[in-house]
Amino acid sequence: MKPFVIDVHAHYTPALLFERYASRAGEFPGVQLKNTDKGHALQFGGEKPRSVMPALADLAARRAWMDANGIDHQLVGGWLESFGYELPAREGLAWSRFHNECLRDALRDEPRFTPLATVPLQDGALAAQVLSEAMADGFGGVMIGTLPQGASGTLDASSLDPFWEAASSLDAAVFVHPMTFCGEPRLDDYGLMNAVGRLEDTSIAVSRLIFSGHVRKYAGAKLVLSHGGGSLPYALGRLQRSYDNAKGKVDDPRAAFARLHFDSCVFDAAALEYLVRVAGDGRVMLGSDAPFPMSDPEPAKVVAAANLTPEQRERILSSNAMKVFRIRADCGCLS
Repeated sequence: MKPFVIDVHAHYTPALLFERYASRAGEFPGVQLKNTDKGHALQFGGEKPRSVMPALADLAARRAWMDANGIDHQLVGGWLESFGYELPAREGLAWSRFHNECLRDALRDEPRFTPLATVPLQDGALAAQVLSEAMADGFGGVMIGTLPQGASGTLDASSLDPFWEAASSLDAAVFVHPMTFCGEPRLDDYGLMNAVGRLEDTSIAVSRLIFSGHVRKYAGAKLVLSHGGGSLPYALGRLQRSYDNAKGKVDDPRAAFARLHFDSCVFDAAALEYLVRVAGDGRVMLGSDAPFPMSDPEPAKVVAAANLTPEQRERILSSNAMKVFRIRADCGCLS
């Protein structure tokens, strides 16, 4: 029997965000919608406008792609560049609520998609408030970026403790996604920002959560790392050595690592086999990163090509995601 295949890593920007913008713009004056000959662009404060890729809103093309790849369901978060972490806290609150409202309404009658909320991560207390609202409203979890101030900040900052407390008490899935890896000009060429920069962005952000003790302290939060966890699975021994040298000043990386979850978006069967070996087959889930150019166009193929048992493949393709995320009740997975 074919498993109910779930892609846990995808992005979606609903057209409702642009259709409703004019009537709500007064709530977040730091957000500007630009209409260009290439489509929509969003501008936050004085930052450069960020063009929104049309494929992010195209559900028809997405369904066709899912059908071609045997994917039954997707967890969809927003586009990280549209989360608005640069905004003042109260504007960020209004923008996150608006973003989530548009996601919820656009997908209300789309049982193949479960939305992941965004939160105003620039303010831990407000982020906790929005997360609680979203989980009560049927969201499958939350997607957060690695830089809570937009271009700076750390996820282990004490100001974010209310968010982590809420995520833990709600048993929420928290999908951690990289943002632009800042301050490294060597990544400006050869497409290295996407090829390796985002992997290191995740690795740095989550290493801080590991060593700070957040992963184990807020154990109810189910952290899911994109792109196979960046370099963390390969660097686990080095993290352990650093822990040994720290003599009790940081938390145990192996104990923390055992609580993390990972997507399968590594593009290589041998790499996936290693991830499953290190993390365990109960903590890896199918991920595509659709619809971006760096996404895996055939994500299930790497799972099929890896040296895994049928039971391991079923967990990665299906049942692990059902345990981690709150998949919508009308998804058809129980039929």
